[in-house]
Amino acid sequence: MTTRVTTGEVRTSYFSALTPRKNEMNGKDEFSTQILIPKSDTETLSAIKAAAKEALTAKFGDKIPKNVRNPLRDGDVETKADGSPLGKEYQGHFYMNVKSTTKPGAIDTHGNDLIGSDDIVSGDYIRVSLNFYAYSTNGNNGVSGGLNNILLVRKGEPLGGAKPSAAADFGIARGAAPAAATADVGDDW
Repeated sequence: MTTRVTTGEVRTSYFSALTPRKNEMNGKDEFSTQILIPKSDTETLSAIKAAAKEALTAKFGDKIPKNVRNPLRDGDVETKADGSPLGKEYQGHFYMNVKSTTKPGAIDTHGNDLIGSDDIVSGDYIRVSLNFYAYSTNGNNGVSGGLNNILLVRKGEPLGGAKPSAAADFGIARGAAPAAATADVGDDW
């Protein structure tokens, strides 16, 4: 059984949901992102917790195992693998990894399809529809969020070393009329 949730506005990190990336653990191509959910978004957080509980009950009934892996992680408490703190963008947020083996649908607020690998990048603000499911694999029990669809709400400051756009590098406002070329090459050519 799967339980669906559509989030409020969340921020992307480690975004690879429009171009697949090979999962080194299982060798499969996956579309994935990490979503940062503001702690103030109690509606989304409550929906995720309810969906996770429902998925666990559907799989395990009354006998939910101890030490079940929670998909939500606290950005104010968790650390990187080396023990250093997470980046400032995680402060005041819960975060979770979501993925799919099939490409999610992605649109902007006007309903236009987004298909390019740079249409959405880490740091952008999105809404996502997720399906929650419980798992029990090799002694690991928990709940995961499957990525269904994405709505780009607004562009954000890129995270994690994302390269700037060509327009930003050359100081051009997107949608501006092209300037006429007036370079004087002189007679040295």
